[in-house]
Amino acid sequence: MTANKRVHVAVGVIIRGQQILLAKRHGHLHQGGKWEFPGGKVEAGEDTATALNRELQEEVGLTVTQCAPFMQLSYDYPDKQVFLDIMTVTEFSGEAAGIEGQQIAWVDIDALPQYQFPDANMPILTKILKELR
Repeated sequence: MTANKRVHVAVGVIIRGQQILLAKRHGHLHQGGKWEFPGGKVEAGEDTATALNRELQEEVGLTVTQCAPFMQLSYDYPDKQVFLDIMTVTEFSGEAAGIEGQQIAWVDIDALPQYQFPDANMPILTKILKELR
């Protein structure tokens, strides 16, 4: 039996007033069709903030100017293990857009529970609802 390598993912909880930016995963991807907090894999030699800034520029056209650690969690799907390194992004430049063709939305914090998230994102959602609203 081979152990799968845990994927290190930088995740951004991007805050604008009382709204958080969400992106919808393409249908063909793992957990496709669900909404998520934007971000992506941390590459070798990158720290989380560097990876998050790169991923957010590539995915949603935002440049991070201020971020801070929010939480970390490991989650095991049947087919994939992830280590989520979550940061709040409180200052950024640029206008959010779905650069990779994905839907994006600025969602009021109170409305977040109405969206369907990947299971790994549920602890993040819980903490946002408790601490940021």
